[in-house]
Amino acid sequence: MKIAISGKGGVGKTTIMALLARQFKEMGKEVLVIDADPSPHMAQSLGVQEPEKIRPISEMKDLLRERSGRVEGSAFYNINPQVGDLAERFTLEAGGIRLMVLGAIQSAESGCACAENTVLKRLLTTMLLKPAQVVLLDMEAGVEHLGRGTIAGVDRLLIVVIPSQSGIRTALKIRKLAEECRIKNISYVGNLVQDEDDRRFLTAGLGEEPIAFFPDSREIRQTERRGEAVVTALESVAQSTGELAAKLESRP
Repeated sequence: MKIAISGKGGVGKTTIMALLARQFKEMGKEVLVIDADPSPHMAQSLGVQEPEKIRPISEMKDLLRERSGRVEGSAFYNINPQVGDLAERFTLEAGGIRLMVLGAIQSAESGCACAENTVLKRLLTTMLLKPAQVVLLDMEAGVEHLGRGTIAGVDRLLIVVIPSQSGIRTALKIRKLAEECRIKNISYVGNLVQDEDDRRFLTAGLGEEPIAFFPDSREIRQTERRGEAVVTALESVAQSTGELAAKLESRP
């Protein structure tokens, strides 16, 4: 399974992805998490020691320039760079879960260098195409990544949405762009849900029932505030996480 997750900023997509990674690991699966958010927090969520010292690959400009083959002052670069060894060099491990902190693949509008961007996209594609493992891709909030087609290799997109009008509007926009990118399997995941009224509100606003609902968990908030790995706060969300993993595993 190759699963990407997106949603409006602050809806808890990184937390849900970390919980899902731990659940798949407990189910005996080999799990790789790719953090492609411009402000990566997955390392802390999974319990990596000293996460503040991790440098995203997207910030390693000298390395990216070298792999691209681009010479200073030249417009030419290699459109098929070698990235096979980067996966091993820059993959961490936490609790049996492998993590690569990729960082954001910038858009042309933000002034990115196409040569360096090509290396990042090639690396991401290589990781998504690896067989015999669950790959979870945590992306930046919003919808920009869909326009750049950086998740074309995923099997399913999860859109995390909270019970608010703005959350629903963003989720619907993400779905529209995902469909334009020909992503066939798209599901909503409700988060910060307090009661049945929240469930009905989300289902009505989205036009379909989310594949899973996660509660508004005080346990998760307190764990995060203490700087601990959110994957250790399983009691209040164990049922939701287990149900989501089971549905993802059983669906094509």
